[in-house]
Amino acid sequence: MHYSKLRISGEAASKLRALRQRTGLTPNLLCRAALMLSLEQGSVRDVPTPDEDGSEFNAYTLTGEYGALFAGMLRFVEEGIVPGRELDDGALLGLLRAHIHRGVGTLSVRVKSPLDVLRLVPEAIA
Repeated sequence: MHYSKLRISGEAASKLRALRQRTGLTPNLLCRAALMLSLEQGSVRDVPTPDEDGSEFNAYTLTGEYGALFAGMLRFVEEGIVPGRELDDGALLGLLRAHIHRGVGTLSVRVKSPLDVLRLVPEAIA
């Protein structure tokens, strides 16, 4: 999946501002957590693609050195392990935006303080 910039939805950008105030975490880190939460919930193929009226992120700022890892997880969740179901970059970018949108919504409900962010990490890792 190749992209240089990704624009998220206006709703997600608004929720990210509130989450940043509550947690002190930067939007790119919150987006990474949101993406992981959403991927854990499964596919978003049947969910309408969110608008692109919000913040814009550079690819490296959004995913850091883990861009290939995030792309691989996105492909696994959305394509599965069935051969011949490969999605093109445009479709994957839309799904990436949808996962971030859904994940930010989940974060905005579950995270009210910095301690709540820590509670998202499984105990075996923490």
